[in-house]
Amino acid sequence: MCNHFYKNAVYINGEVEKMKDLDLLSRWEEVYLLSIWELKDNAYGVTIKKSVSQKTGKALSYGGLYFMLAQLVKKGLVFKTPGEPTQKRGGRRKYYYTLTEKGKRTLQNTYLHQKSLWKNITEEIIK
Repeated sequence: MCNHFYKNAVYINGEVEKMKDLDLLSRWEEVYLLSIWELKDNAYGVTIKKSVSQKTGKALSYGGLYFMLAQLVKKGLVFKTPGEPTQKRGGRRKYYYTLTEKGKRTLQNTYLHQKSLWKNITEEIIK
């Protein structure tokens, strides 16, 4: 099926969706959400940083990591939940991250949108 774009809307698999309602992610947001999704119950700062770095091939700073996580929480895409303080961490807590329903839906919409963009491309871009 052909996908067509209209002003402020996209035609995907026979249905017109308003772009505003589509809530597409930036590539960085997508990588962070995918990392959190894959890590499940083990998604906290250090593990997210390692996963995002592996996916992008980029070294991340903790400042950049926590800035992006704060933005994802602010947008309602991710929940931040404190863990229990531990002796090993000097009484400090780990903060765990999970996708909200909005985060899951937005990640799915981004995937479907990307898939629809490439659907009719049959020729290799780089040979």
